Amino acid sequence: MSFYTSNGEYLARTAGGPTKERIATGSNFVRTRENNAEFGGAAKVGKAFRTALSSVIQTMGGSTLTATLTRLFKSINAKASGIRGQRPIALSGNKTQAKGLELNEKISFTSVFNAPYTVTSDTDRVEITFTIPSFIPINFINAPAGATGFRIAAAVGWLSDYSFDDSTLNYEPDVPDQNSLGITAYSAIQPINNTGTTITLTATAPGGLVPDAGVSVIACLGIEFYQKVDTVDYLLAQGNAMRIVEVF
Repeated sequence: MSFYTSNGEYLARTAGGPTKERIATGSNFVRTRENNAEFGGAAKVGKAFRTALSSVIQTMGGSTLTATLTRLFKSINAKASGIRGQRPIALSGNKTQAKGLELNEKISFTSVFNAPYTVTSDTDRVEITFTIPSFIPINFINAPAGATGFRIAAAVGWLSDYSFDDSTLNYEPDVPDQNSLGITAYSAIQPINNTGTTITLTATAPGGLVPDAGVSVIACLGIEFYQKVDTVDYLLAQGNAMRIVEVF
């Protein structure tokens, strides 16, 4: 039963629409089942990405990140060929689609940090290097009120392509032992009024991992802001931002 008010009266009615069993078995809901399977797969890949970047999600991620990632991976899935409801979700062949994605939809990384930088990978995609040449922070950083310091975060996640598994009737990673891994390198906390600084951060794949061709290496760059009270730097809740800057 569902309850509602109309013209000041409290009313009740039985719930309408098809039952869960009918959706699962009815011939009229084949397309619904196909869509549900692929959206479920996209959500699963998004969760794997969030796990890989779990060390930075709390401070950098926005409230709609889960939906944003599901939408990203569903769009990749929709481009693939194959049986509907079982089409693969292969980031490795669609890397440019993820580049530029903001972890927090309300704060663009480039709106708070616009100093030049480069992101490079070695041949095996084991070592990712982030280089920010010498810059004067106050000229390139739009800090929130009260911020006295900042630090740069370089987060890297390793994410496998996913395929539909007939035995589990779910989407599963093609390379499970190389999936959903992550590491984050941080600069030292530096004063906003620093007269000049150069930052180089290197993130190396854990455990001697050499990624397979079906594993994408997602490089993210972010910034956190701090306020110094006496001699202690406290992380601020506002202004922090991160984006995917490259996918190798």
